Amino acid sequence: MAQKMTIPGNTALASHISHAAECGSLSHAVILSGQGDLAAAARFAAAAMQCTAGNRPCGACAACDKIGRDIHPDVITVVDEDHKNIAVDVLRDVRADAYILPNEGQRKIYIFPDCSKLEARAQNVMLKVIEEGPDHASFIFCAENSSVLLPTIRSRAVEYKLAPAEKTSASEDAHRLCSLILQRKRTQIVSFCTDLENRKISREELQQLLSDTRTLLTDVLAASYGTADRTAAADPAGEIDRRRVMAAIDILQQFIRNCGYNIGVGHLSGALSVALDL
Repeated sequence: MAQKMTIPGNTALASHISHAAECGSLSHAVILSGQGDLAAAARFAAAAMQCTAGNRPCGACAACDKIGRDIHPDVITVVDEDHKNIAVDVLRDVRADAYILPNEGQRKIYIFPDCSKLEARAQNVMLKVIEEGPDHASFIFCAENSSVLLPTIRSRAVEYKLAPAEKTSASEDAHRLCSLILQRKRTQIVSFCTDLENRKISREELQQLLSDTRTLLTDVLAASYGTADRTAAADPAGEIDRRRVMAAIDILQQFIRNCGYNIGVGHLSGALSVALDL
C-alpha cells in the first residue's frame, strides 16, 4: 500500500513543492527554513525530486519507498559525527562525489539537516558545485533561520519557509517516559526503549515522543520553581532533582536532533536508554 507523503502542518507548502516537481521547475538547490518539521520536509522534497511516477512524490514507487525508509543510495544526509561543525574536508568529499553519476535515481541529492553546523569557509567550498555542478546534483539545506547560510548560497537556492506544526496533546507514551525519568526507574526505562524498537515506530514518531516528553519535563521543572502549574506527567511526591531533570531535557533535545539524521530507530532507542541512566 502506498504511504502518503506530506509535510506535517504544511500541506500548502507540500502541494507547492509537488506541483513544482511535476512541472520540472523545482530548483536543484532548496532551502527549507522555519520552525516546522524540517526533516520530514527534506524527505518530501527529495522524494519529489526522485519520484518516477505522477503526483510527485507518489509515495508508491521504489524511489519514494526507499527515501521514506532512508535507504535510497542517491539521497545522502551530510553530517560529521567527529566534529562540532561539519569539517571542510567532508564538504570537499561531497563536492567531488556530486560529479559521480547516480547509482539508480534521477539525481544525487545531498541533505544538510542542520546548516548551523556549516561555517562560512565550509559553505564556500560548495559554491561552485551548486552554481556550475552537474545537472544530476541537487542540494537541500535545512535551517530554522536561513541567515546562517551565506548570501551567495541563498542567492543560488529557492527558499521554502515552514510553518510550525500544529501542537497536539502529549501521548500516553510521553507521559509514561516522563514519569519514569522523574522516578529514576532505570530498568523500566531500558524496557520502555526496547519496546519502542520492537514496535518498529518511525523516526518521526520517536522524534514526536521525545519532543512531547521534553515539554512535559520542562513543565515539571518550571512548576518546581513556582512559575507554572504542574500539569505534566505524574511525578513522585516531594522535591524533584532539578539538575537531573535539566540533564534529561538536554539529552532529549540531542536525540530530537539525532532523529533528523539517517540513524535507525533501534540504534537511537538503545543509545537513549543508556544516556538516560542518570
